[in-house]
Amino acid sequence: MPSLKDVVDLVHGWYPPATADSWDAVGLVYGDPEQPVKRILLAVDPTPEVAAEAAEWKADLLLVHHPLFLKGVHGVAATTPKGRTLHTLAKADCALLTAHTNADQAVGGVSEAFAVALGLKDLSPIIPAPSEPLDKLTVFVPSDAAAPVRAAVAEAGAGRIGDYDFASFTSAPGEGRFRPLDGANPMIGTVGELETVEEVRIEVVLPRARRGAVVRAMLGAHPYEEPAYDVVEVADPQLVDVGTGRIGSVEPTTLAGFAEAVAAALPPTEHGVRVAGDPERPVRRVAVCGGAGDFLLDRLATSDADVYVTSDLRHHPAAEFLEKGGPALVDVAHWAAEWTWLPVVDQLLHEALGDAVETRVSAISTDPWTMHL
Repeated sequence: MPSLKDVVDLVHGWYPPATADSWDAVGLVYGDPEQPVKRILLAVDPTPEVAAEAAEWKADLLLVHHPLFLKGVHGVAATTPKGRTLHTLAKADCALLTAHTNADQAVGGVSEAFAVALGLKDLSPIIPAPSEPLDKLTVFVPSDAAAPVRAAVAEAGAGRIGDYDFASFTSAPGEGRFRPLDGANPMIGTVGELETVEEVRIEVVLPRARRGAVVRAMLGAHPYEEPAYDVVEVADPQLVDVGTGRIGSVEPTTLAGFAEAVAAALPPTEHGVRVAGDPERPVRRVAVCGGAGDFLLDRLATSDADVYVTSDLRHHPAAEFLEKGGPALVDVAHWAAEWTWLPVVDQLLHEALGDAVETRVSAISTDPWTMHL
């Protein structure tokens, strides 16, 4: 049976907390990392009603998208809705884990799940996520001294690739040639005489911020008085499959036909599906963003998208966007768009943990709108 820590590590592997926005509050909110987990309830919002469902079902973990505490608090008394939520979970010995903006951009995250639910194919991010600026160090070293040089640069921060460290590449031996001049103090060779040494080529990537430390470590471990090396800046890499929103293709249809497909794909809400644009407009390319997405309007105004699907669009930004002749707009309930992520996480948990845990997607709609007249 997995522990809470095991489950948290899984979720953080899929949705690393370090990728969350600086203002966000994600990760384990409540619970003992060593407690066993048999049942996991999945929901968008940690409302009192959802907490009550978790307690009644005897869940050991409530995994949600939206944070319970997004701002600092000085107490969690049960006199407030958030306090009642936490007290309900605590009484039921149910942990609480949040994956918010760290789940928005990820592969298998909220926007990707939303796009897949709407039938989009050939997906790519609207804004690819940039990765950390990297350098590459190349150094030539005698074969018998290669190991300590590799170790030194790794200890200084080079060679980290994803979940691996001490990564480097060493080419087959070649010949290094040099002639020490007056004033040199060579470890190998004699002043004034040409020397040939069997050397290997070591290549390693490093965070640009660690350049100075890595070069100093290499120079300190290298046996030569004047090592031959170079450092080059790697072209700004982007995490191709990770980023904000998604854009893809659908089978050719009209705006009206696509909007009907959107309504059929999402859980029903009183908000429904709002459409701005010519109902007969052809639709082939679709952009989506789970949650509130009007921050992408300027970016999409000149894109090749025929329609943009998101939530919480406001009057003036939407009107001005349409006046620019950009894509049509489809506005859906915030909760419904992000709910599409829950079955994806449910499947990931099943694949990782098998029958060791029982999972369930909450049936409670936490969309705040309850009437539409």
